[in-house]
Formats: sequence, C-alpha cells, structure tokens
Amino acid sequence: MSLNAKNPGHSPVLSKAHKLSFAGVAAVGAAAVAFSLVPAEAQTATKTVSVAPVAFSQSPAQTVKASVVDQAADAAKKAAAVAAQQKAAQQKAAQQKAAQERAKKEAASRSAKRAAQVKAAAAKSYPNNLDGWIREALDIMKKHKIPGTYQGLHKNIMRESSGNPRAINNWDINAQNGVPSIGLLQVIKPTFDAYHVPGTAWSQYDPVANLTAAANYAADRYGSIDNVNSAY
Repeated sequence: MSLNAKNPGHSPVLSKAHKLSFAGVAAVGAAAVAFSLVPAEAQTATKTVSVAPVAFSQSPAQTVKASVVDQAADAAKKAAAVAAQQKAAQQKAAQQKAAQERAKKEAASRSAKRAAQVKAAAAKSYPNNLDGWIREALDIMKKHKIPGTYQGLHKNIMRESSGNPRAINNWDINAQNGVPSIGLLQVIKPTFDAYHVPGTAWSQYDPVANLTAAANYAADRYGSIDNVNSAY
C-alpha cells in the first residue's frame, strides 16, 4: 500500500536525496556561524597585517633623507677643505712675499755697504806734510785737467816758502798794496779767488787750496807750473 504524506499521525519518509540536501545546507550554515564567531582579537590582527605595507612604503623616504644629509655633510667637508687650502695658499704667498722683501732689503743693504767700501777704498788718505799736500794737490789738478808734476810743484814751493804753509810776505809791492803773498806758493788774495779750484778750502793758508790755485794760475799764464822757475 502506498504511503500518504498528508495523512495525519504519520511522519514523512525522507529519501536519500533529501538527506544529502539537508546535510549540505547544515554544513554551509555551520561555516557561516563559525565565521561570525571569530574573536575581535583575530579581526584586529587581520587589520594589523594590512598596515604592514604602509610601514614598508615609508622606508625609501627615510633612505633619501639620510642620503641628502650625508651629501650635505660631504659638501660642508669639501668646502672646509677648499677654504683651508685657500688660506694655506694665501699664507704661503704672504710668506714668500715677505721673504722676497727681506731679500731685496738685504741685497740693497749689501750693495750700499759695498759702495761705501769701494768709496772708502777709492778715497785716498794723505799724510799731513809737504809730500802729502803735493800728492793730494796733484790728484785734484788731474781731476780738473790742470797740468803740473810733483817736481814742478816742489821746486817752486822750496823757492817761495821753503815748505811753510803759514809763510807770508809783508815787504814786497803786493804787501805794500795791502795784498801780501801767502802760503806755500805765495799767492795773493785776488789771484787765489780768481783761480780757486772747486772742492778745496777758501783759504790761502790751506796747503792744498794754495797749491792748486797757484798751479791753475801758472797753467793759464805759463802753460804749467813746471815752466815757472822764478817769481811769477
């Protein structure tokens, strides 16, 4: 006899297909319930994991910043090194200039010293006697192109004054006219003034001045003091 599902008092008989369907639905429901019951901590953990890529994305920016700082430090070091080199170069140049200036001053000082030595060597010294007076007078005469020799001066000196630079004639015509003959070669004042040789003393009593003036006068009148053999 066939079963009637609608008859009261009787439970429906499930086929095998129906049982499998119910089992699948139950499994899906259990899974849904299990997912809905995941603790809040697990959800938080999930969220935390999702933040990690953001932290990783900031690392390149920090690296760039560090690189910029390093480059700035390197640039500062290089600038300081260049400044130090320039300062050293300036100091070296200043030292070299100072050394050159010192060398110039020392060279000038040595040159001046040598010139003084040469001048001192060139300057003759003459004894303060008749021989010395004649020799000095001859050097001055040579410089001014006044002719005369040692012998010509000496012979006239011995005749006129016997070698006394203070000799004076107070009795001849010149003395009577108020211009006595004075000195080694007995020169009167007008003659001395007219034939005075530059660089000698302005005194008839000065031996060298007296000799050179007399020799200058004799050269003008007689051609040379060597040509004078008597009063002139």
